[in-house]
Amino acid sequence: MMVHRKKKPALVIVAVLTLLCIAPTLAVNAKQERKLRFRQNGEFKILQVADMHFANGKTTPCLDVLPSQVAGCSDLNTTAFINRMISAEKPDLIVFTGDNIFGFDATDAAKSLNAAFAPAIASNIPWVAVLGNHDQESTLSREGVMKHIVTLKNTLSQVNPSDAHIIDGFGNYNLEIGGVKGSGFENKSVLNLYFLDSGDYSTVPSVPGYGWIKPSQQFWFEQTSARLQRAYMSKPAAQKAPAPGLVYFHIPLPEFAYFDQSNFTGVRQEGISSASVNSGFFTTMVAAGDVKAVFTGHDHVNDFCGRLTGIQLCYGGGFGYHAYGKAGWERRARVVVASLEKTEKRGWGDVKSIKTWKRLDDEHLTGVDGQVLWSKTSSGMRRRKHTNGA
Repeated sequence: MMVHRKKKPALVIVAVLTLLCIAPTLAVNAKQERKLRFRQNGEFKILQVADMHFANGKTTPCLDVLPSQVAGCSDLNTTAFINRMISAEKPDLIVFTGDNIFGFDATDAAKSLNAAFAPAIASNIPWVAVLGNHDQESTLSREGVMKHIVTLKNTLSQVNPSDAHIIDGFGNYNLEIGGVKGSGFENKSVLNLYFLDSGDYSTVPSVPGYGWIKPSQQFWFEQTSARLQRAYMSKPAAQKAPAPGLVYFHIPLPEFAYFDQSNFTGVRQEGISSASVNSGFFTTMVAAGDVKAVFTGHDHVNDFCGRLTGIQLCYGGGFGYHAYGKAGWERRARVVVASLEKTEKRGWGDVKSIKTWKRLDDEHLTGVDGQVLWSKTSSGMRRRKHTNGA
């Protein structure tokens, strides 16, 4: 009888290679299994951090601060602000909306990314990130930056959706937020979050300026939105209207320029630095029918929210201390809270309202510009006054 003993090493090599090939997929699946859902109090809270511009830590100076703040001011002030926000708000998800690092000044992109996201990692709170126009200007490409981000602890970020065979950019993905455990919406995604790569700079020679969301990304968004709506409006517990959606990316759309001082909440202190062409993504979102608000960064001293054709267009406001800003105008962060409707029979129902406010990095983490972004009964309600997050 012939015994083929010499083939065993080959079989072992094949087995090892197979495991190496599927390991990234297993890691992604493990992340997806970390189900996000509303708290038992019927709320889901999101902290948006826009434009950290992190570089090399304590050796990186602050920009555009008061003379009294210059001494000792560095990237570590950005880190301290994130820690304060996490401690004060205790969010369920942290969203970093691009220019997480300032590539030109970051000596080692991986080290800068690790340091920039360190507070989120240490908090054990789920977090995600999208890319801005400066993240790739250090030692990693845009693809390399996103591939590094997805390896970090507690992140639910994805390089790109597994079901999208052709899609532009890196960091296009979505998250489903389930209803309260034990409620009739436990197995429904009652809030949908979309994240997209808005690019860096135009790659079309005849078109100057910043990048934009491409047709392949819009197609993915349309398909994903339609799939989520079908699931939500099908049995069991079929609903009559889509679950609300929120969209996060870095570069604002041209439609952000449609507002004046009379029809938004917050401030506009600089121009709208959108792409020089209109990709039509705003119309795509309107047509989808589920998007209630969009959140961007990029323009650091704009922090307004304005409602256009049923969608709130919001800036996060400049967060990072190595980013340009305005001396005396505090760095800030945006908080969004979705609240469920209280039902008599099953406790918690679907989303009743979505509210927002900002907190300033001052002595008291002052809350400002509280407003209702969307509600079942009305939308676009706004009030100009300080808020304690209520």
